[in-house]
Amino acid sequence: MERTHLPIVPEEVLRRHQVHVHRDTRFRANARLLQALYREEQGIDMGAHTYGDGSTRKLGSRISNKAGEAGRNFMTPEIARLAWREHAYREPGAMIDDERVWTNLLGSDSQTINCIGPLKLDLALATKMLRAMCPDLAEAEVQSVLFEHSPGRGSEDLTRDGTAFDAILNYVSGTGEFGFVALELKYTENGWSRQKELGKRYADLMPASGLFRDPEAVELRKSPLQQFMREHVLAQAAIMRGDYSEGRLVILTPALNSSIRRISARYADHLAEQTEGQAGFGVWTLEAFINALRQHGDAAYADDLYRRYCDWSRVDAEIAAHVPAKLAD
Repeated sequence: MERTHLPIVPEEVLRRHQVHVHRDTRFRANARLLQALYREEQGIDMGAHTYGDGSTRKLGSRISNKAGEAGRNFMTPEIARLAWREHAYREPGAMIDDERVWTNLLGSDSQTINCIGPLKLDLALATKMLRAMCPDLAEAEVQSVLFEHSPGRGSEDLTRDGTAFDAILNYVSGTGEFGFVALELKYTENGWSRQKELGKRYADLMPASGLFRDPEAVELRKSPLQQFMREHVLAQAAIMRGDYSEGRLVILTPALNSSIRRISARYADHLAEQTEGQAGFGVWTLEAFINALRQHGDAAYADDLYRRYCDWSRVDAEIAAHVPAKLAD
């Protein structure tokens, strides 16, 4: 039977692996435990979280600085070297948190490299993946894969701010048109990130984009929909500027991250019917992406990726293995 939700992990199980964090959502607690199990399985030394007051605590979803320097947050040495290069040559203005990249097993920056890195290293694979995930692009060829990318941070003819995509696949369509798939990865996030103050440019771009049924809708300007709106408008602005003929924004998230799935659906409800020349919007599950990678790329790598990020049966096994003694009989 298909799984519909994750468990509430017993506190004693979380504490056993040093991943009990009071503020964690149900999904994040499961994901944090899964990362601790991955770290333990790989024999990677535990790291610590540093609080604002300078105090620290050991945390099972962190790895030591030494392990981070050795690239152990990445799935293979090749992916770790890619992360090093991408970090060194990141776009001016790119917002990358060093700690999250190298020592935080839950960090979205490292997850993006782990998931999309194989496509960056092999454009033939990137093309196969694009066609698998976007059947309407059956003749497209991926030309480049970029991380933490904006078509122009602060550009007057775009959104005039620092909005960027986690990754982007730039392609040439079967008819020779330039297009893109911009990706936003959401692993443990629940969508309620800190709301940014929108610049005045959005007052012009939102109605001009033609993306929305009601471009004045207040909900689009507030958390949790604001980030999706900003990235979607950036995608459309790049098309309107003439950078591309077509494109789409895709949210990549685990199937059981119900919060992001709900928010994506709420955002989609605000969208007008898509017409030619407008940026599309969609959601891919991380599991479907990994399955496509298994079919078209390195199956062993895909299996490892699934085991690290999506194999919730490992959490089930931990819960089953630590039933309180008084209940065991």
